[in-house]
Amino acid sequence: MITTMAARRFGSRRQAMRGMVPRTVRLIALAAAVLATNPSVSIAAGPPTATTLQGKAQGKLINEGKVRAFLGLPYAAPPVGQLRWKAPEPPASWQGVRDATKFGSRCAQWHIWNDYLFLDSGPSEDCLYLNVYSPLNANNVHRMPVMLWIHGGGFLAGAGSEPRYTNSALPLQGVVLVTINYRLNVFGFLASEDLVKEGGGAAGNYALMDMIAALRWVKANIAGFGGDPNNVTIFGESAGSFAVSMLMAAPSARGLFHKAIGESGASFGGVLPAGPLAERGRIDQTWVESLGAHSLAELRAMPTDKLLDAAKARGGGGGAPVIDGRVLTEGVPETYAAGREARVPLLAGWNRDERTNTLSKGMTAGKWKTYAAEQYGNRAGEFLAAFPGKTDEESVQSADAFTTDAFIAFSTWKWIEAHTATGEAPVYRYRFDLPATPSEMHPEGKYAWHSDELEYVFGTLDVRRGAQWRPEDRELSGQMIRYWTNFARTGDPNGAGLPHWPRYDKEKSLLHLDQTIISGADTARPQFEFLLKIPQR
Repeated sequence: MITTMAARRFGSRRQAMRGMVPRTVRLIALAAAVLATNPSVSIAAGPPTATTLQGKAQGKLINEGKVRAFLGLPYAAPPVGQLRWKAPEPPASWQGVRDATKFGSRCAQWHIWNDYLFLDSGPSEDCLYLNVYSPLNANNVHRMPVMLWIHGGGFLAGAGSEPRYTNSALPLQGVVLVTINYRLNVFGFLASEDLVKEGGGAAGNYALMDMIAALRWVKANIAGFGGDPNNVTIFGESAGSFAVSMLMAAPSARGLFHKAIGESGASFGGVLPAGPLAERGRIDQTWVESLGAHSLAELRAMPTDKLLDAAKARGGGGGAPVIDGRVLTEGVPETYAAGREARVPLLAGWNRDERTNTLSKGMTAGKWKTYAAEQYGNRAGEFLAAFPGKTDEESVQSADAFTTDAFIAFSTWKWIEAHTATGEAPVYRYRFDLPATPSEMHPEGKYAWHSDELEYVFGTLDVRRGAQWRPEDRELSGQMIRYWTNFARTGDPNGAGLPHWPRYDKEKSLLHLDQTIISGADTARPQFEFLLKIPQR
């Protein structure tokens, strides 16, 4: 019996070994075919490599070896010297293997906010770099959705190297994440009359051109990282969200992305308005002449620091988009009203307490009625119907709602409404309601401030200094990551195990992202309808 069993086992093993030869041959042939069709795929052990149109790059593994990170890849030529205030040029090729384990320099800026921390070597005008985070199992056969992140910072500050955007959990949900730098403040938006003449009637919006150049780089190269160039989602917060709304309106960005996510902001009036080029040209020309520059050659020869100091003294002027006739051919609201925006699925919203504890400080019911009368005269009654203040507590709440609306919420709401009306695509709306736990920047721990959602979206809660996170924070972060990546994958944020997110364009219902996620009607609509009736301040 023992001899017979051993013979059977030996026979079975021998048969298996006979079958291994053609199987091995098949695997080698498959690998050769993959490499032949996509030489950028690396199947060797060791640090990950990828091949772009510019050359080969070597990255590193992060997130416990589950994600490949390629940092500091140039998507355009350095915008320095004669390329300052010009459309981005293609990046140069390189020989050998590029080290892609360190971030490229952030774009020239000055220190503004203490929560803006960076992992790069410092600011520079040579800054048009992006970072690619690809799941280990992404390849040319198994391509994954791409999410391209546009950072916030008022078009004055920020970078892809901010810790809240690095080591993100998003790629662990099967997406390729791309974060970018783009030109800021005076370098990204100056539109003087001399530049208008040089540009054949157009100037400014170099930052938007950078974003479009990054999208073109993605279209040409992302398959080499396992990303799908035909399934790209652009998403951004604050100024980045403004940019998303503008890229949807920009003809030159058409076809480069397929879905859009906006977190707190849109180019629909209020802050960061895109004004007419003629007016902007006169203002910027006067400022340039005040610097003592008598030609574009002299202006381009000025040191970076001198221009930054002058822009800072100007109050950050020169850091806003303009209707340049090239990137933005008309006002953004006009584009949407006519149905000329990109007809892609949109997920957008804002935080409950975007700007609070300002007007509301010391507010009482009596003071609120006085404020209404002083600001709105014979329309004070309408104002108080939209923003009631029958008690001191209600007056504080209404004052906070009003400042949040005036700052960010109203413009974002108008964007959502406009795309709902003309976009012919699914629209999903949210409000982030969970008050942040106390931290170094927000010790009070009772508001859902502007930008508070970022670490939840990226799964980077632990980088927020001084925060003591609760189980509900981590649970909500996981849910938001799945909503965002589901949307990037299919245009629908819903998925197994998640509370249902109704379509706003169908049901006028939004999702409240809180300790317990619920959906409901737009109770703030009377506020926005009142604000529509009055001139924007």
